[in-house]
Amino acid sequence: MEPAALQEVLDRLVTRWENETVEFKEAGNDYPTDKIGRYFSALANEANLAGAESAWLVFGVNDRTRAVVGTDYRGDAERLQSLKQQVAEDSEPRISFRGIHELMTPQGRIVLLEIPASPQGIPISWKGHYYGRDGESLGPLSLDKIDQIRNQTQGSDWSARAVESAMLTDLDPAAIKRARDTFTLRHANRFAPDEVASWSDATFLDRAKLTAGGKITTGTLLLLGREESAHLLSPHPAQITWKLVGPETGYEHFSPPFLLNTTRLYQKVRNIQLRILPADELLSIEVAKYDQKIVLEALHNCLAHQDYLRNGRIVVTEHPDRLVFENEGSFIDGVPEDFLTGEKTPRRYRNPFLAQAMVELGMIDSMGYGIHQMYRGQAARYLPLPDYDLSEPNTVRLTLHGAIVDPAYTRLLIQKTDLDLLDVFALDRVQKHLQIDDAISRHLRKVGLIEGRKPNFHVSAKVAMAANAKAQYIRTRALDDEFCKKLILDYLERFQPATRQEIDSFLLDKLGDVLGEEQKANKISNLLTNLRRAGKIVNKGSRKASAWEIAE
Repeated sequence: MEPAALQEVLDRLVTRWENETVEFKEAGNDYPTDKIGRYFSALANEANLAGAESAWLVFGVNDRTRAVVGTDYRGDAERLQSLKQQVAEDSEPRISFRGIHELMTPQGRIVLLEIPASPQGIPISWKGHYYGRDGESLGPLSLDKIDQIRNQTQGSDWSARAVESAMLTDLDPAAIKRARDTFTLRHANRFAPDEVASWSDATFLDRAKLTAGGKITTGTLLLLGREESAHLLSPHPAQITWKLVGPETGYEHFSPPFLLNTTRLYQKVRNIQLRILPADELLSIEVAKYDQKIVLEALHNCLAHQDYLRNGRIVVTEHPDRLVFENEGSFIDGVPEDFLTGEKTPRRYRNPFLAQAMVELGMIDSMGYGIHQMYRGQAARYLPLPDYDLSEPNTVRLTLHGAIVDPAYTRLLIQKTDLDLLDVFALDRVQKHLQIDDAISRHLRKVGLIEGRKPNFHVSAKVAMAANAKAQYIRTRALDDEFCKKLILDYLERFQPATRQEIDSFLLDKLGDVLGEEQKANKISNLLTNLRRAGKIVNKGSRKASAWEIAE
């Protein structure tokens, strides 16, 4: 946020003063992170209940006199921003500040911590405890407020529906064991392994939020149910389908327990090693065609966000060069690009019970960061970024590339490992011949990463000239005007007279892919006009039936 906007926010918050969604502190340099975490939980939960998008924890304002006094809390910018990760590590679900802002005022430095409201149906905890506010007091979140948040999705969360006829015997023992092992590792700072091992299955499932009040839900059956118990989810098919297309074909349907069987599906994917030869090097870099963590992140996102009321299956289609993931339901919160940097936290989940259970099982590493991790992971492997297609109503389609699209783009990522992810995203769109914003194209051109004319941008020469990319560069760049004029003169020396159609046929394919067909035609007209005005060529035919020759 710009300083003027931050000042406006501060003035508004001071005028309204403290309520359940705002807290002011003077805060010294050593203000306890644990106390910040408690306020994070409390203010996020209260913002949810108040219907607010954000809550605020403000350092540098006296909480009694309302005077701006300034703060020296974490004066180093990098250390200040690291607070995001520290808070995310001990909060459940793992979300963090929407923004950490610094404002310099005449009275001193102000730090504004912008806290997102907890998601619909999911209260935020800090180190396993839920916090809330009672006026200006910080304390445990009351049971009625916890119920109020959790009931926000009651009746609409398909995954939270109790299956009255289901019993513990309908759950897969191997899946329960995997769930218990994962829970033990994730919560080693809260529960001793012996304590978790001593719990009965029923106690464990409730403690791990895999059942609701001792009742098995549709979400429980999806994650832990036996294959033969899938009929309890009817009319939903409870299937994920893998389909192979190309020179070879095949398919397989996977049923619950999805905690185990999403990994089985990944193992069906043909995952060879790709060899990439960096510029001016003899040894190639080897990367797997697909990264297991990225594939499972994509698959688990489909599982968590599927619209189960539409009774469709999730489909994973394996092409020779890509994987395509399809699930029912629209993208529920904004657009995928909103989550590119990992700073945006989703406020709503279609299946809150299922999503929270998947967090407990480690299937979703950190809610809100999954898309960011997929983009970052593909860039780190020098491959094209994922593509989302939302063009079909009530369908989300994700393409995960397993092949190089433009060698110049790949070599650029190898050479410049410090590129900002937003720049990588823009360059990825360039290599795929997709439109980019004018301001972004100006920035990329300024730093020497792209060339060409809108909309036909391409990777710049200093990147593309490496090794085998030279031929690609020559093919895509626009030829110099003087060189083109020389080509025309050389052609007429040998083949005059020549019609315009003959000149076009000779020159069009040499102008490169950077120009469109109309731009190429205009360029040739301008070249002929310039040569004629310079007295080097003459048209001895008519305007419609030209006959170009070298001038005597």
